Amino acid sequence: MKITDVETIYLKLPDLDASRCDGTQDTLIIRIHTDEGITGLGEVDSSPLVAKAVVEAPQSHSIATGLKTLLIGENPLEIERLWEKMYRGSIYYGRYGPAIHAMSGVDMALWDIAGKAMNRPVSELLGGVFNRKLKAYASELMPETVEEAARMAEDYAKRGFKAIKFGWGPIGRDAKHDEAQIRAIRQSVGDDVDIMIDAGLAWDLKGALKMAEVYEKYGVYWLEEPLQPDDLAGYRELADRTNLYIACGEQESGRLAFQRLLDEGHVDIIQPDLGRCGGLTEAKKIAYMAYDRRKKVVPHAFKTGVLLAASTHFAAAIPNGFMIEYTVTGSPLVSDLARRHVEFKDGYVTVPLDRPGLGVELDEDVVNKYRVR
Repeated sequence: MKITDVETIYLKLPDLDASRCDGTQDTLIIRIHTDEGITGLGEVDSSPLVAKAVVEAPQSHSIATGLKTLLIGENPLEIERLWEKMYRGSIYYGRYGPAIHAMSGVDMALWDIAGKAMNRPVSELLGGVFNRKLKAYASELMPETVEEAARMAEDYAKRGFKAIKFGWGPIGRDAKHDEAQIRAIRQSVGDDVDIMIDAGLAWDLKGALKMAEVYEKYGVYWLEEPLQPDDLAGYRELADRTNLYIACGEQESGRLAFQRLLDEGHVDIIQPDLGRCGGLTEAKKIAYMAYDRRKKVVPHAFKTGVLLAASTHFAAAIPNGFMIEYTVTGSPLVSDLARRHVEFKDGYVTVPLDRPGLGVELDEDVVNKYRVR
């Protein structure tokens, strides 16, 4: 089998609001074609046109080449070798950031091809399924008002979610408002629903320590990204001084960055995004790095059903995976793009083991509606 084309599909909602930190308004889908008619799907969580350029860039020299040029004619089943070829071929402009982001979507699509070629789900190819069902948390942006936060939390609990995460929005502007919101959320869902807060890089260390005390009072399960990504000393002190689980990692690409988070930042839960961290190939190495340190892994997956499917297979196939992010923003890219969506029921998602590869397909009508050429 040989790769014949690496297609980039840029999708964008017509009313995109760039002032909101909402990655469900646009995305870049990777579709890899082969000479045997098998195609693979992947998704990139980045600035879509930047990642698209990484894939489509012509060759400049031996270590400055677009990913498509590196992959045409290759055997898609040689995933590890192709990961290394892409890394070395883009090292002049890559190593981290957008180059690894683009590689992530490609890698995801290669795993999808492998599963389809072998008629096996990706989680089996990753080494086997530790958990056939995973707790899913409703993931949504924090609304502006206390009343809306309480209403939304109650609605998600009624829909069967046993865990809910709110993030960004007004968090960090006013400590009293932040406490009022978490108090209302907790009161609306009771004590049996896990609540997580994604602070959206809101504070310095002292601010994060103060808010960690507040969130502890209301039984927050984890506090996510309270500090800037490079503040490893701050993360270390925060993690060492609070009883909350401290989570982060969605901004990182490549396993060395996660090694620093674990060893220098002392974080409790790492959140590799399979559309950013290096794909499934790199994510598995990251997960076992965390496993050796007895740390938890919850993949970041605030995108479409393609990334959700990949993240579900990944979390099921590692010993320290136990929870999955389930985006509930209402974006049509989230709800409509992927056919045969990963199903949610009674607080859990079930790994799609009855379908080969990632187990999802694109709705071409949705692709045509939102595709930007």
